[in-house]
Amino acid sequence: MGIRSFAADLLPNALQLASRAAPTKVLERSEASSFAALTDKLGYLGKAEIRQVREAFKFADEAHLGQYRASGEPYITHPIAVAGLCADWKLDVQAIMAALMHDTIEDRGVTKTELIERFGAPTAELVDGLTKLDKLHFSTREEGQAESFRKMLLAMARDVRVILIKLADRLHNMRTVGAMSADKRTRIARETIDIYAPIAHRLGLNQIYRELQEMSFAQIHPWRHAALAKAVARSRGTRRDIVERVQTEVEKAFGTAKLKVQVSGREKTVYSIFRKMKQKHSSFANVSDLFGFRIVVAHLADCYLALGVLHQLYKPVPGRFKDYIAIPKANGYQSLHTTLVSPLGTAIEFQIRTEPMDAVAESGIAAHWMYKTGKRTSSGSEQAQNLGAGWLQSLIDIQDDTRDAAEFLEHVKIDLFPEAVYVFTPKSRILALPRGATPVDFAYAIHSDVGDHCVAASVNGEAVALRTELKSGDVVEITTAPGAKPNPSWLNFVRTGRARAKIRHHLKNMEHEESRALGERLLGQALRSEGLLLPSDEPTDEAAVAIWQQLTRWSGNRNRSELMVDVGLGRKIASIVAKRLAHLIGEHEGGRPDAVTLSRRHFAPHEGDEPATSHGLVTIDGSEGASIQLAACCRPIPGDAIVGYLGRGERLTVHTGECTVGRRLYERDRERWLPVEWSEQPVRSFESSVVVLVKNGKGVLARVAAAVSGAEADITHLDMGDEPASESTELRLLLSVRDRQHLADVLRTLKRAPSVLRVARHKA
Repeated sequence: MGIRSFAADLLPNALQLASRAAPTKVLERSEASSFAALTDKLGYLGKAEIRQVREAFKFADEAHLGQYRASGEPYITHPIAVAGLCADWKLDVQAIMAALMHDTIEDRGVTKTELIERFGAPTAELVDGLTKLDKLHFSTREEGQAESFRKMLLAMARDVRVILIKLADRLHNMRTVGAMSADKRTRIARETIDIYAPIAHRLGLNQIYRELQEMSFAQIHPWRHAALAKAVARSRGTRRDIVERVQTEVEKAFGTAKLKVQVSGREKTVYSIFRKMKQKHSSFANVSDLFGFRIVVAHLADCYLALGVLHQLYKPVPGRFKDYIAIPKANGYQSLHTTLVSPLGTAIEFQIRTEPMDAVAESGIAAHWMYKTGKRTSSGSEQAQNLGAGWLQSLIDIQDDTRDAAEFLEHVKIDLFPEAVYVFTPKSRILALPRGATPVDFAYAIHSDVGDHCVAASVNGEAVALRTELKSGDVVEITTAPGAKPNPSWLNFVRTGRARAKIRHHLKNMEHEESRALGERLLGQALRSEGLLLPSDEPTDEAAVAIWQQLTRWSGNRNRSELMVDVGLGRKIASIVAKRLAHLIGEHEGGRPDAVTLSRRHFAPHEGDEPATSHGLVTIDGSEGASIQLAACCRPIPGDAIVGYLGRGERLTVHTGECTVGRRLYERDRERWLPVEWSEQPVRSFESSVVVLVKNGKGVLARVAAAVSGAEADITHLDMGDEPASESTELRLLLSVRDRQHLADVLRTLKRAPSVLRVARHKA
């Protein structure tokens, strides 16, 4: 059966209904979008595959029967249009079938199981990957949207056809968005320009990328778009002569050189002109390169020959040559770019590439199916086949480290930067990173272990700070240390989603473990007052397991470990949890056991037991991680009387006993204060704030620094304030000292220093 032979009997049921009720113009548009128009594009499929497409169409037509779009057209016209766009890319039969049925699960209640039974698992997986999660209930619309994107992007990472169908769906929706309300048009356009257009660019679908951007800009800023479009139209008329002259001269030059080429002109889109005006803060009159030319040659070597011909014809603009053939862009784009000065003095950009490169440049990853269908092989199709593989894999890596949908979407947005820098490893491997990337981004791009243990970096043989921005051509080398860990401050400057996700994942795990350990210490201390001992390991006997299950159900936690984390973070109060646990034990044993008896039973000394003091107060020795912090208001140091405040969902914060901020917190929330004490042997130095009043004069800072150094302390921060200079100046020093006695020695040394009028420890 031929392609057209069955088209007549496939007039959609919805179209037949529309012929009775819909206006004539709507019906004409509907008929133009009928399945017959799609069959004209399916010549690359076999007869059996076309029959499968027909079955999918009938299924979708029945599912959408009686459903209409906002424009009044039968809804089936939309899936047909989406399938037609996929057919333009020569996607396989499964993708065409999925395009026809992509809204059946979401809108019409069709189940995935039903699709598997009728059309097979691969097609059903594609449709499921395209289905939003609107049927689930989320706390906010943004949360539901983020979860939908997460699902779609992960499905895309497993099968790139998902995003190709989704982009075709979004493209047709944008082409027909005019029938919607203004608010909905703007929202859809903003979503398109923020997410879908960058994804299209990241996968090399430049033609779709430009069209999505242009249509979104027209919806978001209609007046600006209209004004710029008129300006471009006027400019097109005034510059037509120069464009025709340049094209004639270029074709003549290539004819003389006996080099077969295809020369075509191109015009910048209105959105790209607007973006350039915005970036350079210039007017439309100052945008010179509105037009450009594309040179398509037969072979790779001809690209460089064509470049020589052009440079002999016109003078190149210095610094405007880019070789994306030797070093392709992150999305697989390959071309030679050069900007030349035309006979009238205007700058015109030329892009030189082969035919396979041109296919990849316009269709990106979709070029793989075009070349596969055409039975052609080339470096260009291989490039297209592997296009975006690294980024798609990074989606899986980010998902492994990020379970929150909004955070996942944030990481993906970070990775959708169109511009990139190209840097080298010491072994000359090329890596593409977003503009503004740092050595930490580079380290995580190599491997997550390299990033986690990164301690230093060198660029072009010179040591640099880890926050240094990399430039194209830099050779980057990373130094690692086995005991090194990611620094939370790295989140302030890393640019790649992969690096940000890995750092956050590591910090969350570290905070989780530290909070769990602190929770066990706090609950163990609270249980001591109840005459009980907290077992260090998970309970194994049935009675103990049952008691802990009752306790976790009461607290709303899934397991014992999660309860300990909540106690460590202050979400649950240790004393209340301990009383509940004691109550459950009493119920299980037929009554509340005597506390003294329990204490004797659990705390009687045995050989090999730890000293009883190990079960006492929370001790601070300086080795604490993210779960315990020293308050910045009073900056306690060993020797100070201290107390601990456990906020709701926060880490344990240690204040001095006389801190006014701590006293206000105590009056407001007394039950959250815990006894803490200093360890007898702290493992590091601590920071203390000191105020020094000095008499202005030459070398006064040097004398103060010398006095601090002479007392074996360090200055970690110095603040002189913003007041104008006078006879005296107040210095605020942040000193690193061992304990209270060491601080007293430093203060005495400072008082004896020349030019020092007064010195005291700063208190909140």
